[in-house]
Amino acid sequence: MIPTPALEIIVLVWGLILLLAEAFTPKIDKRVFAFAGIFGLAAVLLGSFFLAPGAPIASTGFWSFYTADPLAIFFKRFALVTTIFVLIMAIDYAPTIRMGVPGAEPHAGLGEFFALPIFTCAGLMWMASAIDFVMIFVSLELVTMSFYVLVTFTRRNPATLEAGVKYLILSALSTGFLVYGITWIFGVTGETNLARIGLALTTNDFDQVPLLFGLLLVLVALGFKIAAVPFQIWVPDVYQGAPTPVTAFLSVGSKAAGFVVLLRVLTPFLILPQVGKVLVAMAALTLLYGNFAALPQTNLKRLLAYSSIAHAGYLLVGVASFSGTAVAFYLVGYLLMTLLCFAVLIVVAAHGGEQIENYAGLAKRSPFLAGAMLVGMLSLAGVPFTAGFLGKFYVFDAAVQQRQTVLLVIGVITVGCGFYYYLKVVRAMFWLEPPNDSPTIRVSVLSRGAMILLIAGIFVFGVYPQPILRALEARPATSTAATR
Repeated sequence: MIPTPALEIIVLVWGLILLLAEAFTPKIDKRVFAFAGIFGLAAVLLGSFFLAPGAPIASTGFWSFYTADPLAIFFKRFALVTTIFVLIMAIDYAPTIRMGVPGAEPHAGLGEFFALPIFTCAGLMWMASAIDFVMIFVSLELVTMSFYVLVTFTRRNPATLEAGVKYLILSALSTGFLVYGITWIFGVTGETNLARIGLALTTNDFDQVPLLFGLLLVLVALGFKIAAVPFQIWVPDVYQGAPTPVTAFLSVGSKAAGFVVLLRVLTPFLILPQVGKVLVAMAALTLLYGNFAALPQTNLKRLLAYSSIAHAGYLLVGVASFSGTAVAFYLVGYLLMTLLCFAVLIVVAAHGGEQIENYAGLAKRSPFLAGAMLVGMLSLAGVPFTAGFLGKFYVFDAAVQQRQTVLLVIGVITVGCGFYYYLKVVRAMFWLEPPNDSPTIRVSVLSRGAMILLIAGIFVFGVYPQPILRALEARPATSTAATR
């Protein structure tokens, strides 16, 4: 049996081993480290189903910063699965890393590119269990610093440099907001532990103004991480300029961790009526901005960036409706369909480009890739019998139960917008003719297998969500307010 904290420690140590091994093996094919990372993370994922029953769960003493509740275990597995698929995509993307570098070794620099996502995964797993502001800050910085390097990895590309600078500056600014907000909350309650903050707030012997100010600053920082309006300005440029596997990691892994932290942080503050109003406003603005800004896009990565903002809006509807189950299920569907679209994007971009027009006639050039992208786009749009549809259904059902009429109306309208810009890609693949000199696109066995798994997951969870719902059923008292 494995103690729960050992999962993150094993991932971190495995990342260090791979990074050191890469430094002392200059002649080896660096893709070996990607496969080693995949198998190592898969072993940890398997081990997560054999956790020791005596693992710490929101306890006191040394482990007061850590919880091993079902929500934490669920998102640890989420981080592991996401990182495994990102490493698979990174193998396909590897030739692009050294493109345009004269005299470079064929695999120079790839070892770090494959090792850094493992450190990011460790940070995401710690974030899933963090129930203390200090631990939230430390784990968040581990994730962010890894992304600093990953976003700017193809540093000779001007678009990548622009993306890296924007991400660095705005991320550092959001970290400042987070620390300053924690300071105000600590000044009012005398605590950094979320459970003890909740107990302190039940006394009603506190000044609401500085407490709300501190919480607002924390929401600004978390709003940056989840790409919620008005803190989303970095998303389109960073997503477009970063290496595509990193964009997928940012879109899925970073967003999921941001939402689980948001659920935990909001739990002790739900007694304040102003919190719900702020969440409703953020959700409405994010839905409108993300969907309407995606309509005129012609670059697929940029379209998926605005789509990511739109999906953050749907997730915020679940948060504003206090339904952690709806948020968790939506994130699973978002993981499957987003990674599938980015996996196809990497392969097609290597044979053409990232513009939607580059997908003209893809059904004739590669029926498999066209079918995979069709499934991803239909699920993102919310077509029935897909995980995307069921995710939206749970979110809207939670809004109905909480009588969030405004969010429900806006959500339904923006779903219609989504059908328009997602089906633009489908139209290009199946209705437009390919250019005369377009080559046939081949897909590696590993990538084909990963895409098949993602497609299967989209349809299986679209009609049979019970495995995910059962994994989230049992929750300790510390998280019931955020997940009821």
